Amino acid sequence: MIKSMTGYGRGQVEVDGLSFSVEIKTVNHRYADVKIKSPRFLSPLESEIKKRVLTVLKRGKIDLFITQEHTATSANVPVIDEAVVKGYIEAFNDLRSISGLSGEISLEFLAAQKDVLVLKDTEFASDELWDCLCLSIDKALESLQDMRKKEGDATAVDIRERLESLSQALVSIEESAALVPLEWKQKLHDRLARLQENGGDPQRVAQEIAIFADRCDISEEVTRFKSHLNQFFDLLQHPEPVGRQLDFLVQELNREANTMGSKSNDATLTRQVVTVKSELEKIREQVQNIE
Repeated sequence: MIKSMTGYGRGQVEVDGLSFSVEIKTVNHRYADVKIKSPRFLSPLESEIKKRVLTVLKRGKIDLFITQEHTATSANVPVIDEAVVKGYIEAFNDLRSISGLSGEISLEFLAAQKDVLVLKDTEFASDELWDCLCLSIDKALESLQDMRKKEGDATAVDIRERLESLSQALVSIEESAALVPLEWKQKLHDRLARLQENGGDPQRVAQEIAIFADRCDISEEVTRFKSHLNQFFDLLQHPEPVGRQLDFLVQELNREANTMGSKSNDATLTRQVVTVKSELEKIREQVQNIE
């Protein structure tokens, strides 16, 4: 079972008046790279948040957005700053003495001064805060994983179809490769006959036949190609992330295809190898987005 590295998930949980909203966006990346944007008071928890995310997501560029949602019981409440109030009263009394003017300080006037009344967040115990945050993160991860799995399933279907196409192409390549030495052997025998008429060396021609047959033999490459294909099919069923392994196998398949192409001395065989390489390139593009 494979998963895409691209996805989006959102989770929001409220527990006893405390609420967090978490959004997670992921795209493909060679490694696991987690970036967190959250309220400043959560900064000390970022290391633990990353650990929690990485227990689920093993690879990809991961952007995590955390916001605190205010509920009816967690809304900010006005609080009197007594030190500021006393400071204003002393300043006004001093001003009255200095100016020689009369006047009383009204409650409305005092309350309207800056920082006399401040809004303060409802405080929660650290355990309560962490539990609520974890639930929100887990919910977002679950939503994200559902999306990544659906895209991964579609990708797996496409890759399997292409692998089947490669298997069929390999059969044709084997058939064509088996005919190449025979065709060249016939051509060289014809050449031998002409050389014999002109006093040529038949042993030299026979040696050329043997050398050519060895150089154009792709049986080892075909065997390794088949082995890599079987491993590819098996990994698509693996429950753990296999993106890096699949990427390696695509490179190895390309290596064998390139060797087959370099040994090809036949137009039909060359066209078949080009088709194989084209399919491998499409598979490689798909694999780049697999976790």
